[in-house]
Amino acid sequence: MGRQLTIRGVSEEVEHRLKCLSRARDQSVNATVLEILTAAVSVDERRRRLARYMTWNSDDLAEFNEALAPQRLG
Repeated sequence: MGRQLTIRGVSEEVEHRLKCLSRARDQSVNATVLEILTAAVSVDERRRRLARYMTWNSDDLAEFNEALAPQRLG
């Protein structure tokens, strides 16, 4: 289970919109907020990039090094 986080100072308008969005998605407000926060900090995108880097083969590494070669100094 993940950590708990308390967010204070949520305006009535934001609360209302979160509740409407949650109903439209047929999920809890908590689940909706978690999805929004995850997307906002690009957690899933970072994981996809890291997964790609972990599966590089020698051809991928050669292509990467070739692309960076002009930027490297002497």
